[in-house]
Amino acid sequence: MYDRDLSEEQRLMRQSCRDFVDEVVLPFIRENWQREWSMVPEDRLPPSILEEADKIGIRTLGVPEEFGGVELEPGTEIATFAMIAEEIARGDSGLADKLVQTWKVSVLLRQLAPRHLQEKWFPQLVQNPQFLMAHCLTEPRGASDRWLPYNVPEAAMQTKAVKVDGGWVINGRKQFISNGYDASLYVVYANTNTKVGMMQGTSSFLVPRDTKGFAVTRCNETLGCRFMNNGEMAFEDMFVPDDQLLVKDTALGSAGVYFRPGKIIQAAKNLGVGVRAFEATADYVQNYVQGGKILIKHQAVALRLADMATKIEAVRALLDRASKAVDDNAPEAEVLCNMAKMFSSEEIMKVAQHAVELHGGNGIMLDFGIEKVLRDAVIFLHMDATVDISKFKIVKNLFPDTAGKYAGPE
Repeated sequence: MYDRDLSEEQRLMRQSCRDFVDEVVLPFIRENWQREWSMVPEDRLPPSILEEADKIGIRTLGVPEEFGGVELEPGTEIATFAMIAEEIARGDSGLADKLVQTWKVSVLLRQLAPRHLQEKWFPQLVQNPQFLMAHCLTEPRGASDRWLPYNVPEAAMQTKAVKVDGGWVINGRKQFISNGYDASLYVVYANTNTKVGMMQGTSSFLVPRDTKGFAVTRCNETLGCRFMNNGEMAFEDMFVPDDQLLVKDTALGSAGVYFRPGKIIQAAKNLGVGVRAFEATADYVQNYVQGGKILIKHQAVALRLADMATKIEAVRALLDRASKAVDDNAPEAEVLCNMAKMFSSEEIMKVAQHAVELHGGNGIMLDFGIEKVLRDAVIFLHMDATVDISKFKIVKNLFPDTAGKYAGPE
């Protein structure tokens, strides 16, 4: 999205984000590259980074203004989320994901949570810059494959919630959860009807971190996006009161307010990584001398740089179209958001590869820093659905009457 397409409010928000990235995030990343590799998750990202994000109002996007949050224009909310996610990911995709998960859960709670839960949790989120939220779907025996057209009991959540007097008892496990290691509040999905498909038998619950029977079991040590602490959790006879039930049985259908924007924002974060890769590489090839002249004067280098720029613009164009479709709730929104997510993950991966290769030997040195864009880009191939699952969903959307189920009996 070029500046000429932005409202004045969006321009100001974008500039604030760029200043935050240039003055706070990138200097931290450059000066503290070793911290990304700390095996103590709490030592990676200092509290000051989220505090600075809070000062410019980007931590509480999607939270209603009455609770002190920052509401966006309804007609362009998703496009604005994407714009800000891109800018933050240009600095660090892990930080972007830390913030994005909280934005998306805020929108989910704004749409689905009863008033008393909003009154309880939104003020806590607004008052504490370190307060994070997480959305718990993926399980050890079920992830992207669940989103194939395979709505049968066998594909249901392994995590189960059983109704008891005054509430529910939940048992199960979740893994690969963004913000899972250090969130304060979780939206947990569990099977509540074993006799039907997951679209008819999955409920969602709001679970505070200190709930008895809830345990964060590990931080996943990922290749990229390491400033967001991905986690695993277990629920053992965890009691959740009735008033913490968000949606009974049809939670996955109701979570469309989370899923579609999520794919747009994933694509935007990926785009931000690509922009960072291009900016750093463009600077390098115009200042580094090889063979008696600066790199950009070598034809092979110029060709790769042109390819990087073109891929970035192609991703941006599809992302802009998909964002508008989701904001407009257009019929093509579903297929476009999957296309944007899939296309960005594949094309930005190629951009990052060019960036590393154009840096030569420096490209693979940890302390030089450009290898980070490649590590971060590779994560997006598997975030919010794998590339292949995304392609299956695109075909199913385009050809609903003839496309295969790809899982289970026809």
